Amino acid sequence: MALGAAGCAAQSARTASDSAPTTSSATSQAPLPQGHPQVVQPVAGASAKVDPGPAPASAGVSVDAAGVPASLPEPQSLADVRKQLAQSGMTASTTQATLTGGGLAVAPVNAPAAVQAVIAAGNQIARLPYRYGGGHMTYEDSAYDCSGSISYVFAAAHLLDHTVVSGDLEHWGDPGPGKWITVFANAGHTFMYVAGLRFDTVALAETGSRWSNRPANEPDLKTFSVRHPPGL
Repeated sequence: MALGAAGCAAQSARTASDSAPTTSSATSQAPLPQGHPQVVQPVAGASAKVDPGPAPASAGVSVDAAGVPASLPEPQSLADVRKQLAQSGMTASTTQATLTGGGLAVAPVNAPAAVQAVIAAGNQIARLPYRYGGGHMTYEDSAYDCSGSISYVFAAAHLLDHTVVSGDLEHWGDPGPGKWITVFANAGHTFMYVAGLRFDTVALAETGSRWSNRPANEPDLKTFSVRHPPGL
């Protein structure tokens, strides 16, 4: 779990009544664009049975905070994600998200629109590299840390209007697990489950994708606050 300790930007202590986080310059809040990404529900279960194959070698973990190399990939377009999902041949479940062999998530057909949007946006950045502070200085980045990843997908679903750090997520939303989305957060790391699949930078280091079936079995799990978006 050493990767988990490095999984997100450093936080400052705060209480639930704090109105704004105190962060380092690497994790300053980035205002999100007025027009959020237009996330459309992916079409699963197309007739093609070609597996998209393993995640690209570029998916990995880096703690380099000194700028973004020009060679890093940008978030995938929704058209590319839809194509890969169709090629996987996976059929959507009614209640549980499905993980494809290429590390993408197929949303449940009965999931609310916000959950569909979270999963679609998660697919866009699922295989981008990790970078400390990634996704905080700019919304559309070429690498994301743990809270930057969650900020990206929640903004796409209109659940956030600014980037947040993991310490903010300790007090965000409603307490306890949600029906569709459950966020685990403490001062140093955050991850979540969406319709049964885990979305996490630790999973990225292990599998090449932020999506996984990894259980929440961290030895320090009791240090994480458990939250969920209201109504989800």
